[in-house]
Amino acid sequence: MGVIQFIKEEIQVIQERDPAIKSPIEVILYPAFRVMLSYRRAHRLYQKGHFFRARLISQRAARKTGIEIHPGAQIGKGFFIDHGSGVIIGETTIIGDNVTLYQGVTLGGTGKETGKRHPTLCDNVMVSAGAKILGSFTIGENSKIGAGSVVLEEVPPNCTVVGVPGRIVKRDNQKVPRSDMDQVNLPDPVKEDIMALQRENSALCNKVIDLEQQLKELQNDAVRRTE
Repeated sequence: MGVIQFIKEEIQVIQERDPAIKSPIEVILYPAFRVMLSYRRAHRLYQKGHFFRARLISQRAARKTGIEIHPGAQIGKGFFIDHGSGVIIGETTIIGDNVTLYQGVTLGGTGKETGKRHPTLCDNVMVSAGAKILGSFTIGENSKIGAGSVVLEEVPPNCTVVGVPGRIVKRDNQKVPRSDMDQVNLPDPVKEDIMALQRENSALCNKVIDLEQQLKELQNDAVRRTE
């Protein structure tokens, strides 16, 4: 892909997913745009076996943008990093088309594997701020990872994952994540269970109070009869 075509595609992607952009020229200010230019160069060098030169380019880009992408990672079309500071993408990561990452995301390994050590993200996946995906497994297409989640095992397609460790809280997502970009209003079944228990506990407490009042009235009636 030529530089001009890449710039056109990046403008389209950023305008689609970031409401803060006001003009196409702003794209050159985005750290994600600059780091992806460097990544494309470094990745070509990496594929040709020029590993040192590839790492040199990627490390320079990391210092300038706060985004570290290993040149060995495979990244598809329509990739978008919003803000981007603190994003880390490991060497054997595979990213499909139209994937979105927010700041502080790590696509890393556990330190135990050899060979394929990093995750695979299929098409249209969204990973929210601060989430960590660690290990050589797959996040299925159209899935959404909630902010701050730590995902340590495979996620089927069309799922929403939240928590530490990450757990599936919704299946068969109706919306493709990049169409709504909502990383906040995600279901939390644990919170819902706690709230249900609180409601049940409140109802039981009220019943106990009513029973105590009835017992007190019965005792008073019994005392009055004996007088």
